[in-house]
Amino acid sequence: MITIFLVLNLHQFLKEINLRSTYMSTDIRIKKGLDINLLGAAQKESKALKDSQTYQINLDDFHGITPKLLLKQGEHVTAGQALFFNKDNEQMLFVSPVSGTIEEIKRGARRRVLTITIKADAENVSEKFQPIHPEKDSADDIKKALLKAGCWPFIKQRPYDIIANPADTPKGIFISGYDTAPLASDLDFTLKGQESYIQAAITALGQLTSGAVHVSVKDNDSVLAGMQGVQIHRVSGPHPAGLVGTLINKVDPINKGERVWTINAADLEIIGKVLLTGEFDPSRTIAVAGSGVSNPTYVRVKLGAEIKTVLDAAGGLLNDNVRVINGNVLTGTGVAPFRYLRFYNNSVTVIPEGNDYELFGWAKPVSNKVSITRALTLSWLNKRKKYNLNTNTNGEHRAFVLTGQYEQVFPLNIYPMQLLKSCMIKDLDEMEQLGLYEVAPEDFALTEFVCVSKQPHQKIIREALDLLHKEIG
Repeated sequence: MITIFLVLNLHQFLKEINLRSTYMSTDIRIKKGLDINLLGAAQKESKALKDSQTYQINLDDFHGITPKLLLKQGEHVTAGQALFFNKDNEQMLFVSPVSGTIEEIKRGARRRVLTITIKADAENVSEKFQPIHPEKDSADDIKKALLKAGCWPFIKQRPYDIIANPADTPKGIFISGYDTAPLASDLDFTLKGQESYIQAAITALGQLTSGAVHVSVKDNDSVLAGMQGVQIHRVSGPHPAGLVGTLINKVDPINKGERVWTINAADLEIIGKVLLTGEFDPSRTIAVAGSGVSNPTYVRVKLGAEIKTVLDAAGGLLNDNVRVINGNVLTGTGVAPFRYLRFYNNSVTVIPEGNDYELFGWAKPVSNKVSITRALTLSWLNKRKKYNLNTNTNGEHRAFVLTGQYEQVFPLNIYPMQLLKSCMIKDLDEMEQLGLYEVAPEDFALTEFVCVSKQPHQKIIREALDLLHKEIG
């Protein structure tokens, strides 16, 4: 009995030591993954953008929110004025990015609000909010300020990958300061010069958690590496090393009943400005990249701006046979139905449309495609080579094939194939046990890219998260 007791205590002691060392980790090296090197990276120069005539808020960006409108079509609105609130939490406001007139409120089935379009005026008058001192003011004051100014939607939670509940106290807040997605914005370039606002936002957010604010960076020279009051983690390796989900999994995984909050690094600037100046300025520097745009570059733009004005600042499109993507090539959406910049996007990507047919394309060796295998493609010979890939999926939807390729690009301590299948059959117990609580659709973007079965992994995960949230809460 004494031996058993000692063994159990030793096991518990080692477990606690392991958890503690994991929590304090400062270097994270990812070996599983895949870098998709595409032509058309944005040149590190920021261009002025002609103001859009109209701006649009797309309610699909706010997953799980039931909106209640505060204004009607034709009414005037100022920048920072509330357009609607969350019916489940009336304090959570969603505000206008500019001042102008509400030109259209588009509705869908059952009169569900889809989009709100605002015709901007020349003055761009802004609402004035009470500035906050992040070091002195309480957590409640900070929450009230962020809710009133419309900045709370920038804060999302896991599990479920939805806007965070202000009533919760997360065990940690996670911010990725190193985006490894194809043609993604260089955050060290876009955030340079905004350090005071970023520090104010981080200091304020640190009061909202019982744990630490964890930030991943590329190296010690990164902009976010110099922030105070954070736990810095240097990450390296192929994509998805820069995803916030990878950071959470390697630092402090989520168990049932726990909450963590996540924030895009680019949104820290907006939050910090509201806190220090009392003005809602939803401007961010985004990358306009891809082989289909004339002059890939960075532009300064307000959220909800017309994509056309963004592309004009980058010299326009090379030709008409391209696809404009709202976001990056792995997680973005085609611009065809959404002609405005989405709420959480930091890039616009343009690549050739894949509407051509390649004879025997699957059966002949090629050097212009990316693959994680050494069969038929030669991409493994030169991992630094850049490719001009198009949108062709090179196959059609079919049943799952057990190839073991998902595990090669999925660095989380989760079985991706088993989790996807449990999501498809809606097995709630299996979803929980296999780790659905700590993932978001973007974590499965790479497995979707390498999937020979052409299964929509991100859609499967999104629907499973919604089901789990509905049934368990």
